[in-house]
Amino acid sequence: MAAKKIGLAVTHGADNPELATLAFVLANGAIAMEVEPVVVLQAEAVRLAVAGGAEAAAAEGFPPIADLMAAVLAAGHHIMVCSPCLASRGITEEQLIEGCYIGGAGIVVQAMLECENFLRY
Repeated sequence: MAAKKIGLAVTHGADNPELATLAFVLANGAIAMEVEPVVVLQAEAVRLAVAGGAEAAAAEGFPPIADLMAAVLAAGHHIMVCSPCLASRGITEEQLIEGCYIGGAGIVVQAMLECENFLRY
């Protein structure tokens, strides 16, 4: 893994696809620069981690979020998904796409502490 890490807390999905897309554009940019992206999906963004969820969020003029997420996962990175945000939406771990995992507050805070910066989209 890369020596440097940048954190991206994604809080939007279909409700604001441009912000959601920008986070994954940056994640892929980080990978190209050999910086590890630490992606955390929170709030409405947790729906992106469910099969078909990323396809429901498209920002005009940008690559599809599903493709950007797939590139992050294909590069060997994982995507953390907020446990309480999933529960409040009735989404179970079994519904998550491969490469996504559940993280609670302690895991998110630990990830934040390991990053150079942590940005919210």
